[in-house]
Amino acid sequence: MAQREEHSDAQSLDGMPRLGLGTWENTDDDTCAESVRQALEMGYRHIDTAQAYDNEEYVGQGIADADVDRDDVFLATKIWTSNLSYDDVIHTAKESLDELGVDYVDLLYVHWPANEYDPEDTLPAFDQLHDDGLVENVGVSNFEPRHLDEAQEILDAPVFANQVEMHPLLPQDELVEYGQENDVNLVAYSPLARGKVFDVPEIQDVAEKHDASAAQVSLAWLLQRDGVAAIPKASSEDHIRDNWGALDLELDAEDVEKIESIEERDRRVDPDFGPWN
Repeated sequence: MAQREEHSDAQSLDGMPRLGLGTWENTDDDTCAESVRQALEMGYRHIDTAQAYDNEEYVGQGIADADVDRDDVFLATKIWTSNLSYDDVIHTAKESLDELGVDYVDLLYVHWPANEYDPEDTLPAFDQLHDDGLVENVGVSNFEPRHLDEAQEILDAPVFANQVEMHPLLPQDELVEYGQENDVNLVAYSPLARGKVFDVPEIQDVAEKHDASAAQVSLAWLLQRDGVAAIPKASSEDHIRDNWGALDLELDAEDVEKIESIEERDRRVDPDFGPWN
């Protein structure tokens, strides 16, 4: 297996680039592959997908088409809730590798602690994949502190990351603090609240002050939090490039205070099986 590139600069967390490309709902084969290729050639090195997105093949094609070495890409996918028995985790993870056209993924998540999820049965399969070199890091998604505590007790591998919805309207302070205290990185999905942040006056004010977009402000706010990465979904080159510009935006203390003064709370992803319900 080739030597992985280490992402050790300030824009990474334990080798995971802090700004990545999310691919949820990007299911058109040509559009998905092209957006992944464009993102990688623009400078992105973190690509996120999932079995449930039904696009792993296209994501893999985009990685193969990009003028970037596979081992320089931090690639993450997720095991869906109906595939979380021990045998199904092993079998479907290998199917995902085949779909992606890769020998390993850098991060494999439990997508939700729901349906077939049984910590004592599910998590040892993730350890096995890790031991076999098919998975570099083990992660979880949509986990609350109680689920994280349980996972850390069962897993031999560290819990590398918890991927959760996070944005200025859902700041997830408890999970951020938990991650900082327990060395669990937070990866923010739907970091733009599915576009709702664009209409928040405080974010609009900060954006105008810096001649930036509301998307860049929201992403920069996330990225200035210790232990947090973000994976905004984008399929057009303009949106991919605009999000990438968040890395160059430096918010001052006044900006952060204004964003954190937002009182509105809004969870955009809220299925009945969500562990908070």
